[in-house]
Amino acid sequence: MIEPVSNNRLMFMSNTQAPITQQPFPKSKMYKGKASKRLHVMAKPIGAVCNIDCKYCYYLSKQDLLEYKKDCSPKMNDEMLEAYIRQYIEVQNTPEIIFSWQGGEPTMLGLPYFEKIVEFQKKYQPEGVTISNDLQTNGTLLNDKWCEFLKANNFLVGLSIDGPEMLHNAYRTNRAGKGTFKQVMAAVELLHKHEVRFATLTCVNNLTSQNALEIYRFLRDEVKSPQMQFIPIVEQKSFRTTAPQTWSVNEQPMQGDKRLIPGNANSIMEPWCVSDHAWGNFLITIFDEWVQHDIGKVFVQYFEASLEAWMGRRNPLCTLSDLCGKGLAMEPNGDVFTCDHYVYPEYKIGNIHHDKLDKMAFSKSSKILVLASQER
Repeated sequence: MIEPVSNNRLMFMSNTQAPITQQPFPKSKMYKGKASKRLHVMAKPIGAVCNIDCKYCYYLSKQDLLEYKKDCSPKMNDEMLEAYIRQYIEVQNTPEIIFSWQGGEPTMLGLPYFEKIVEFQKKYQPEGVTISNDLQTNGTLLNDKWCEFLKANNFLVGLSIDGPEMLHNAYRTNRAGKGTFKQVMAAVELLHKHEVRFATLTCVNNLTSQNALEIYRFLRDEVKSPQMQFIPIVEQKSFRTTAPQTWSVNEQPMQGDKRLIPGNANSIMEPWCVSDHAWGNFLITIFDEWVQHDIGKVFVQYFEASLEAWMGRRNPLCTLSDLCGKGLAMEPNGDVFTCDHYVYPEYKIGNIHHDKLDKMAFSKSSKILVLASQER
């Protein structure tokens, strides 16, 4: 989970294609006379089911890996949903509790489902505690009614968009192979129309990495994104079936190994991945534009997080921090995993049917992931 940069900012999830969380209240050691306790779960009430078919998506394959029932869309039922919301609230002791709803595509569950979410939250909301929600979406199903609800309930929306039409449509297509750019831009107009808080999430792949300035200016000038998150797409070819840290010896190349270059002969990386040099050049190009024209006007997560680290604080990006394993992921059946990039059987740490979220968050299996991140 991403920690706050400053009290007037909104924050994102890192290194995911579904990523955002909101700015929590400042941490405190005590709250209401007791030790403050916070945790974060990325809830996926529809699992990996999605209405589009992005070629680089790291989560669609979970439908096979986790053995979803054939021809049946998973959905967290009302009983499970209420139990999760109640428990998530009960195990925390903090001025603000943040719920994150992702997928797959969570808006496929329909507006009534999210209206029920808000009802359950109000039912169990402790006195004096703020409850906030963020929702990651591809935007294709948003309409006026959705945006009215999101505005009325102060949701923070994370909108996935990869840049101008040609770049966006290269990999973000529907099931028929057609680009989704026009639908996403329609969602942008709706979000502005209804004054819904939103942020953009842009995946940096082998194509978008070569067009950094065009993408940044498009997001700034046409989408008018107040906050931008750029995520490097980096996956080994074995990611659909092989869990992280369980690779064979020959799949663990050292820095400089040419097998890490996407598209290279004998590469172990997916061809749509961004290379290390391309990712670095992408950030440098955007930084040069941002630092000259947009400091204080446009929030770029990566830059502000780096500044925080430069100031001597822990880097809030989990991929760059010395501490990982702080955010859990939950599937529709209640199975809980150490991270949404670790949703593999090897990293399942329990199920909310019979395990408490706080116990799972600080379980031996979860701590192993934290310790492993500190050894990087």
